[in-house]
Amino acid sequence: MSASRLTTEDKALKINLTQDIYGCFAEIGAGQEVAANFFKAGGSSGTIAYTQSAYDMKVSDSMYGETVRYVCEERLLTMLQTEFKHLQDILPVKNRDSRFFAFCNTVESLNYHKTNQGQGWVGMRFQLGLNKKPNDVILHIKMHDNSHKAQQEALGILGVNLIYACYFQSGNINDFIDGIVHRLPPDRMEIDMLRISGPDFEDTDNRIIALNLVRRGITNATMFDLAKNVLQPSTALYKKNILLMRGRFRPVTKVHIDMIERARAAFAKEKRVKPEQLEVVFELTLKDLTADGKISDKDFLDRAELLGSLGYTVMVSNYLKHYKMLEYLSSIARGNLVGVIMGIYNLHIIFDEKYYDNLPGGLLEAFGRGFGHNVKLYIYPAVNVEDGSLYHLGNIKLPENLIGLLNYMQANDKITALQEYDPSLLHILSDDVLSKIKANANSWEDDVPYEVVKAIKFFELFGYQQKLEKH
Repeated sequence: MSASRLTTEDKALKINLTQDIYGCFAEIGAGQEVAANFFKAGGSSGTIAYTQSAYDMKVSDSMYGETVRYVCEERLLTMLQTEFKHLQDILPVKNRDSRFFAFCNTVESLNYHKTNQGQGWVGMRFQLGLNKKPNDVILHIKMHDNSHKAQQEALGILGVNLIYACYFQSGNINDFIDGIVHRLPPDRMEIDMLRISGPDFEDTDNRIIALNLVRRGITNATMFDLAKNVLQPSTALYKKNILLMRGRFRPVTKVHIDMIERARAAFAKEKRVKPEQLEVVFELTLKDLTADGKISDKDFLDRAELLGSLGYTVMVSNYLKHYKMLEYLSSIARGNLVGVIMGIYNLHIIFDEKYYDNLPGGLLEAFGRGFGHNVKLYIYPAVNVEDGSLYHLGNIKLPENLIGLLNYMQANDKITALQEYDPSLLHILSDDVLSKIKANANSWEDDVPYEVVKAIKFFELFGYQQKLEKH
């Protein structure tokens, strides 16, 4: 039977009946829902060495060490390390003819008053072959069911899916992701971080996994750093002062760098911004990743490599509308200021009433949701496409009925013009640079940072081809 037709019980039973799969379960915070599915399926004595759940914090500390936060990635990693090693230590003979696994989770489910967001960390350390070094799968989940019982049930399904996918679907990353989210639609559970590592997955690029989570609608946003590590946004940006720049970055040009550096300097001067808490994020939306109606993994990685070479954190999101992205980041920043860098022509989109036809309250609702107390826009000038003059916040042309709104935002320090900028860079357009690269013209090198020139040439990005030397 195909995996897509298997029930949770079918999967648990298949795992139980596979003689060389053997492991343990350690579940904290939402009941032993995953292990319970294996007991219910039958034949679990050949699969489960032991299960445990350290609900009391003192018990948890005695097993895994003292901590301030119990529902976090660090705690999960400690659990995986401790349980897998314990399994090997107490059953060394069993490990000779079995592929060991340790399944762990630390989860905060919905409380009685329903005032919290159900969320947690889930992981699996497992051997794919006998006597092989183990691999790790780490994921962060958000649970959206509106009852404690339903969230427990969803967690149980996820756990069985994960163990099954690790052993029977890990040969193909698309099948692997399909397997993990099987029978778990996004309105029930969201996975906003998924990372797989180990000797059997050395060729796996976790950034492609991150892209696929967003592309499939499994989550709306995920991110990774310059070391290619996939990050969980709420953890990486928790209570940070976030400075966001949205764009295509195809490729990154000198004008992009000037925009970010000028805005960073202005943002750091804000009274509510602590420089040590400032995080610059480059965001790529799925719309901007689309080429010829499809999202190219190579094109995506090209841009990720360039941004990483410059030392920036990259976010991939489904948030096409600016207000949705800002609403999301504001919830993470928790009262800290969020800055947004924007070219003057993008401001026209922000003030386009048709852009908000999907909202009952139209433009005013969007501004209320996205541009609240903790958001500030930094506007970078451009060359006027009509006459070549300088186009900036001071001479922007907006419909007469919206001038008052712009004045309100300026008077209340929600929007400001970047006064410092390099006028010699305003002519640079990414599309022009891309055309020059594809045409193998040398002039494109003047428009992008030196690090980007090196990366484009070395990795032959965006269609660049090394010129053959003439003899």
